[in-house]
Amino acid sequence: MNRQRLGSWLFFGTLVSALLLMLVPLPLVLEPFKPYWPALCLLYWSLESEDRVTLGLAFAVGIAADLLNGVVLGEQALRLCALVFIALRFRSRLRFFPMWQQSLAVLVLLLNDRILLLIVRVLAGGSLPPGSWWISPFVGAALWPFLFLLFDDLRARLRIQ
Repeated sequence: MNRQRLGSWLFFGTLVSALLLMLVPLPLVLEPFKPYWPALCLLYWSLESEDRVTLGLAFAVGIAADLLNGVVLGEQALRLCALVFIALRFRSRLRFFPMWQQSLAVLVLLLNDRILLLIVRVLAGGSLPPGSWWISPFVGAALWPFLFLLFDDLRARLRIQ
């Protein structure tokens, strides 16, 4: 199998894995700690492979996530498009941050994502979430260095550009 095909398999495999990880049920006590996997995955690929991740791909992944989760159609698509837009806009700076600063930037992006979700849910007629709802971005930021290193290691082992 050639390198380009292998790279495509890794890219789409990580996106599908992120969507499947999003569906994994957790006990109610651990549910607030579940990170937003599609956002973390798209964030990694938008920083490392700018030409593969576009707003159209973020929208498609968001629509797929909406359909899988059964939420308001376009909710996650909007969130992922905003996240990828900001990541691509500041890509040249974010790529060269030390890992701790990158984790803080990921935290800010995930908090922005939560604020967008809050706005959409309130406009759709939902109630305000509990305080534990805000834990997920912090878990995602804490997992970022490990996810980044895992994906980088996979790319290095497969020698993918």
